[in-house]
Amino acid sequence: MDTFIKDLATQVGKSVTLAGWVYNFRSSGGLYFLQIRDGSGFVQAVVEKSSVADEVWTACEKMTLETSVKITGQVSAHPKQKGVFELQVKKLAVVSLAAEDYPISKKEHGPEFLLDNRHLWLRSPKQWAIQRVRNTIINATYAWFAQNSFTKIDAPILTPNACEGTTTLFGVDYFDLGKAYLSQSGQLYIEAAIFAHGRVFDFGPVFRAEKSKTRRHLTEFWMMDAEMAFVDLAGSMEIQEKLISHIVKTVLADCAEELKILERDIAPLQKISAPFFHLTHAEAVAELHKLGSDIGAGDDLGADDETLLTQQYDKPIFIEKYPAAVKAFYMKRDAQNPDLALCADLLAPEGYGEIIGGSQREEDYEVLRARLREQNLSLDDFQWYLDLRKYGSVPHSGFGYGLERLTAWICGIKHIRETIPFPRMMNRLRP
Repeated sequence: MDTFIKDLATQVGKSVTLAGWVYNFRSSGGLYFLQIRDGSGFVQAVVEKSSVADEVWTACEKMTLETSVKITGQVSAHPKQKGVFELQVKKLAVVSLAAEDYPISKKEHGPEFLLDNRHLWLRSPKQWAIQRVRNTIINATYAWFAQNSFTKIDAPILTPNACEGTTTLFGVDYFDLGKAYLSQSGQLYIEAAIFAHGRVFDFGPVFRAEKSKTRRHLTEFWMMDAEMAFVDLAGSMEIQEKLISHIVKTVLADCAEELKILERDIAPLQKISAPFFHLTHAEAVAELHKLGSDIGAGDDLGADDETLLTQQYDKPIFIEKYPAAVKAFYMKRDAQNPDLALCADLLAPEGYGEIIGGSQREEDYEVLRARLREQNLSLDDFQWYLDLRKYGSVPHSGFGYGLERLTAWICGIKHIRETIPFPRMMNRLRP
């Protein structure tokens, strides 16, 4: 059976066989140094002409970037790098010789060229590392929810109406039933499941047709939404703190090599633990004014405001109690000030901004019904959602994180287009 590169530390002195791809190589006299990638990691394979059959050396002389190979050799410690291992090659078989014109070389390439070749760019060490961190975030999320009594509920992607209006959604003709929309959030649907399961979450692709070209926007991205019965806003924020702290701790433990490849300074991540900072929207606006922002008292925080604010803190910040006028209809109002919503956005430090949006949900049937009318939303479209408040309504809260934004922050990536395998943006649909 083939050995994975990630397991070589346990195989020192033994003969193993690897299957992978040659992502770089060089020769020096009677030696070839092949850089091998197998999906689990990277290793240098050393081919000494005097120690291998002629056909192995000939194969090395014909080698091209991204050629797939099977290699057998003895595992040894790297002579200069502690904790690094090599393969002293004895046998080499070419599975498929790659064409000589592999388009992505060591020279600098512009972002458009790299995105045009995204199907190949994914192979580079940096892109490999980003997707590995993304995968660890996903697995850590599932593990934490499983340990804390959450049930996964899958929300539909095709919906007859939107959570917050249809102006930024993709509409499709749905047979003879009229217009349907690609979901912008699974929230409303999984709220229905809290009455059966108490605490639930979903995780899937969502779509927003915003004509935005910022480094924080994608047209298609992945959202995790969670809803909890008998939990108020304070309880929801406590759950978010624990979840995010667990995710960061897991990435630090399991992705040391990936973070090293990304040249991520892990010192800021090592500070991430509960409790996080808390500011009201009014306090945040006051602080932003001192920092030079012209944000208004009734405004939502923009990307520039979030960047400016989060550069001042070394942990995530909850911004609580936004003006209700800039938030969604389903958010409960503050009993002390009905002009404010019982909501909180979680902003990541180091200038990364919002990674989570959440709120306490309005549980009163008549209040929610009136809110729908105020915002000119169809009562017929939302009657099923109102029904949840008719039969055993309870106080409840929920939140959702954007996977790509979370991945960008933890990886130290400035543009989220690199955090998803195949980004979909306003000006990009291929490959």
